[in-house]
Amino acid sequence: MERKIYQLASIATIVSFVLGIGVWAVYSLEESGIFWVLALMVLSIAIRQKKQLRGYTYTVMIFASVTAAMFYPAIFVEIKGFQMGGLIVPLLQIIMFGMGTSMSFNDFKGVIKMPKGVIIGILCQFTIMPIVGYALAKGSGFPPEIAAGIILIGCSPSGMASNVMSYLAKANLALSITITAVTTMLAPFITPLLMGLLAGEFVEVEVWKMMMDIIKIVMIPIGFGLLFNKFFKGKAKWLDDAMPVVSMVGIALILVIITAAGRDSLLAIGPLLIVLVTIHNLSGYTLGYWAGKLFRMDEQDCRTIALEVGMQNGGLASGIAKEMGKIATVGLGPAVFGPLMNVTGSILASYWHRKPVDIPAKEVGETVT
Repeated sequence: MERKIYQLASIATIVSFVLGIGVWAVYSLEESGIFWVLALMVLSIAIRQKKQLRGYTYTVMIFASVTAAMFYPAIFVEIKGFQMGGLIVPLLQIIMFGMGTSMSFNDFKGVIKMPKGVIIGILCQFTIMPIVGYALAKGSGFPPEIAAGIILIGCSPSGMASNVMSYLAKANLALSITITAVTTMLAPFITPLLMGLLAGEFVEVEVWKMMMDIIKIVMIPIGFGLLFNKFFKGKAKWLDDAMPVVSMVGIALILVIITAAGRDSLLAIGPLLIVLVTIHNLSGYTLGYWAGKLFRMDEQDCRTIALEVGMQNGGLASGIAKEMGKIATVGLGPAVFGPLMNVTGSILASYWHRKPVDIPAKEVGETVT
């Protein structure tokens, strides 16, 4: 059955791409949009049938959604007078609550169990990406608010995507979860300070307001999620099953709304923004990995630091941009970074998965629950 679905979806993908090219050549690029969106959607169905490609399904669906937003932005900007941007913060709060339900207070014990790795991870997270982001923004020549968005994604904490990639890369999952948990809880205090220091010359940054906004978006929902996990763990299986799907749909919708709002700017500076965001992302992996080596961490931990540093919480950065009232400009960098990091992270994780490492004796049997 899977083989038949794969064959049919593959044929549909090819036909859709050919039709898209034909309509573009004969009529216009704008009129070919439906075929590009359709091609990406059926491509995601096709790769879903292949075990070795299944991990890319969500990424392709994201590209399909973003493509739809580029061709038909009006649909995702306003519906019957309702501004779609108003959904971003509530969606993020739901996602963060889901993140909290998947965590426990024991995750923070990793600070005691692996202090060296956690401290190095936090330091790398809040130094490498902000500094690289500032350098790229400074040299980009972009309008100030768009340049500030590159800094914003660099000043954000890591997200749960890094945990998934760490698992696939055979890195230290316990360390990854701990770094993500700690940097996320530190974000309300460190991210605004870094933004004020590095992005202040590009846009006005109200540090105190940004702190309050991040507490509202991150700490309160995660706090409720942690409490829910503590008192109701295993008693609401439907919620455990639903939250990953809700989170994926929520992130996709956020990216679509931002893309639609900033479509005109993306058309003007899109290619260069993609290049700079790619450099930013790959620099995080590279410098994070070699920072681990510099501090004489083992291979497994170096991989973890690389993924934690290179993969940021694009959703949170988008929420901050929305609260700044600059979703169509400051929000563009995070909107591009999110899908891109999933592609590069999957490729890197797949490469490392084929190069297994010996787990240090001190970590055998050590897990974070």
